[in-house]
Amino acid sequence: MRIVMFYHTLVSDWNHGNAHFLRGIVTELTVRGHEVHVLEPEDSWSVQNLVAEHGENPIRKFHAAYPLLASRRYNPKTINLDRVLDEADIVIVHEWSDHDLVRRIGRHHASHPGYRLYFHDTHHRMITAPESMAAYDLSEYDGVLAYGRVLQELYIRSGRVARAWTWHEAADTRIFKPSSAARKDGDLVWIGNWGDGERTAELKEFLIEPCLKLGLKARVYGVRYPEEATKALAEADMEYAGWLPNFEAPNIFARYRVTVHVPRRPYVEALPGIPTIRPFEALASGVPLVCSPWQDAEGLFRTGKDYLLARDGKEMEQHLKDILNNPELARELAASGLETIRTHHTCAHRVNELLAIDSKLRTVSQAQSPQLQETLP
Repeated sequence: MRIVMFYHTLVSDWNHGNAHFLRGIVTELTVRGHEVHVLEPEDSWSVQNLVAEHGENPIRKFHAAYPLLASRRYNPKTINLDRVLDEADIVIVHEWSDHDLVRRIGRHHASHPGYRLYFHDTHHRMITAPESMAAYDLSEYDGVLAYGRVLQELYIRSGRVARAWTWHEAADTRIFKPSSAARKDGDLVWIGNWGDGERTAELKEFLIEPCLKLGLKARVYGVRYPEEATKALAEADMEYAGWLPNFEAPNIFARYRVTVHVPRRPYVEALPGIPTIRPFEALASGVPLVCSPWQDAEGLFRTGKDYLLARDGKEMEQHLKDILNNPELARELAASGLETIRTHHTCAHRVNELLAIDSKLRTVSQAQSPQLQETLP
């Protein structure tokens, strides 16, 4: 099939976690023989910030790491949709896309119904920026791919779309897999961006303070760390290492004994069941994981077996101590988490789900209710 995908960017993961899953999905589709075209706007802020801070070399490293992947840049105001969407079978438009472009693609689909058109939502803006999300005209879209059941239900209740499906993110296990390290560089590593005030208190309680109290040798990777954050890390004697290309993360995980996941507040409070990409990637890399509070409402993992859950900072401290002092516990957690990823949560699984959704949509009778919805495990 010919699949056209509109996303913020494929080549840059600077403050852009959606690139992680996109790369894995495009790789899997390509390996299976599908013709995949990824389009990204020429003014991508992620690419601009990456190049401004690090030059062009990260882009070259991306192409070396993903030789099968390529994307085309476009101007949203001048893109020729007739040419781009000619002979398309599936078109997926990510929710970071320009509002007017989303509307224009919908109008194109109305007059060219030969392809299936999906809107892909991988963020919390349905809760935190409802006016911006309501401005997307999805009236001509066949449905929404939502990366959590709670988000899917929000779309269905909104009445703005005919259909919505749950389509979780997952690990690209061609890249994220256990990697042996000749040496350990320290005790704990955390890979993640500071955010926009969405988890400042949580990072202090579940990351910085436990490391300080335990005297751990720790390293932190990520971007958009304000001065107060880097100061707090320095006071806890935690090394701040800046941006890390995502495809290098498995080798970094291998050089530390444990990692943690600290979800952003909107996912904990308003969108339970959405873990985001980081736990998938950590577990796929075979590193023991401890999470700050979040509700696995959809039963994606086995809490207490695939990872440990800390209800507060004191419990996080105890879990970290237990893992670091008990090699057998560390091995059991790593093995269990890896098994769950390989059994249920790889990009290959998600491509299977996508193709199943699309196959069913193609065969839906015109007489059936337009309110059809599907949830895949």
